Amino acid sequence: MKSPYFIIDKNFMNMSLERKREFLKKLRREPTVVRIPKPTRLYRARALGYKAKRGYVVVRVKVRRGTLRRPRPKRGHKPRKMGFKLRTPAKSLRLIAEERAARKFRNLVVLGSYYLIEDGKYKWFEVIMADPYHPVIKSDPRNAWMIKKRDKVFRGLTAAGKRMRGLLHKGKKARHRHS
Repeated sequence: MKSPYFIIDKNFMNMSLERKREFLKKLRREPTVVRIPKPTRLYRARALGYKAKRGYVVVRVKVRRGTLRRPRPKRGHKPRKMGFKLRTPAKSLRLIAEERAARKFRNLVVLGSYYLIEDGKYKWFEVIMADPYHPVIKSDPRNAWMIKKRDKVFRGLTAAGKRMRGLLHKGKKARHRHS
């Protein structure tokens, strides 16, 4: 038997087209990085370490999809070397979302993130963060690592960073990049 959280998550991912449109309209009006009261996909949030306690924060981040765009050079390049369209970022969009959330909320530690929804222009992710100096979190011995492991996201030590660097797969045939 599936857990109720799993069923809630499945219902969110398979929402009707009309409901999806309304949800996207609401998201487009929000700022790029916004703190929200509770996670939209509770099943994924709890898997990443979210608890409904004080000290845990959920942040929704909007990231532009596609390749990097830069302005076209005015002069001094061969037409072939203009190269302003297809610049693939070295980082995944999920990692970019985690970094933006960490820059906005400097005192919080990133626990993880998950995909939420996308349209033609943007992708939205929700980032689970925790305040390591909050008394509720500080008193729990399972959270002792948070005080020592600051700025994990900028060193590529979250799951998104490890995946981007090819470190989630171990062994002979694993392909390591950026390490």
